[in-house]
Amino acid sequence: MKAKAPAASRTVMTDMVLPSETNPLNNLFGGELLARMDRAASIAARRHSRRITVTASVNHVAFNRAVPLGSVVTVEAAVSRAFKTSMEIYLDVWIEDRFTGEKTKANEAIYTFVAVDDTGKPTEVPPLSPDTELEKERFAGALRRKQLSLVLAGKMKPNEATELRALFMGE
Repeated sequence: MKAKAPAASRTVMTDMVLPSETNPLNNLFGGELLARMDRAASIAARRHSRRITVTASVNHVAFNRAVPLGSVVTVEAAVSRAFKTSMEIYLDVWIEDRFTGEKTKANEAIYTFVAVDDTGKPTEVPPLSPDTELEKERFAGALRRKQLSLVLAGKMKPNEATELRALFMGE
């Protein structure tokens, strides 16, 4: 009997913060958290695309709360939108209180991954259909974030950014 395939675009990774991963304040190094988020995002992107995926950019990271030594950390990564060859991955980081078990959102991030073939050439990814209200909100926001990134990089003219124009100019 074969095991059921995992959810197509979501990954949850849980781990503990060890002494070798902490700074002099006994909190998780930011770089350690970035690496954990990158791995979780990579798995989510690969599950969605069923291709090799590479990190294209780290679009946003918010280190809102320190993650203390001994904390149980859960990184949730989900594809928020699929474009032609790229995928936006939204990450939520939770820490679990050692004594009560209560989970608190500590950090969040947005990464972009690109699916590639065996030669490293970008390849198309399947579309994504959001279901929940949160998925729909993140899906809509992903297009605005992509357009803003393209405008800032000089790869799109501001008047071509239809989603941004609608947001800021009511068009």
